[in-house]
Amino acid sequence: MSPAERTASSPATAAASPSKASAAAPSRPAARTGPAQAVEVPRRVRLTLARVDPWSVTKLSFLLSVAVGIALVVATAVVWSVLDGMGVFTDVNGLLRDVVGGEVDVNLLDYLGFGKVLSLATVIAVVDVVLLTALSTILAFLYNVSAALVGGLHVTLSDD
Repeated sequence: MSPAERTASSPATAAASPSKASAAAPSRPAARTGPAQAVEVPRRVRLTLARVDPWSVTKLSFLLSVAVGIALVVATAVVWSVLDGMGVFTDVNGLLRDVVGGEVDVNLLDYLGFGKVLSLATVIAVVDVVLLTALSTILAFLYNVSAALVGGLHVTLSDD
């Protein structure tokens, strides 16, 4: 192909000439409601999600699971503080003393102290981050395999 032919077939010259531009890219259909008023009809495009990039799924799921882990630790701290402020732990402690008797010293806060509860919530959050990231990546690979077999997910988009 000569340089002159390349220039003639480039997208810039096709956009410059109205006949080639209308043949290459169909214009949006317009429905007329009156003689001087044009209403555009929204385009609908049907696309297929044939493949998902596992690395992008891994990055996104890691960030989202870190956010869920932080929310879990913060929610645990808030719930524990609210329960302690309402006196739930002291009431349960009094109930345990009544049930067990006075000779055995049982303190609920030895087992459910703020530090221990927050440490357990942090451990659960870290395990959650690892498991959700790994599971999401595995699911991305499984989606790619199944999309190769059945054709992927069909989506219809509209520009309403």
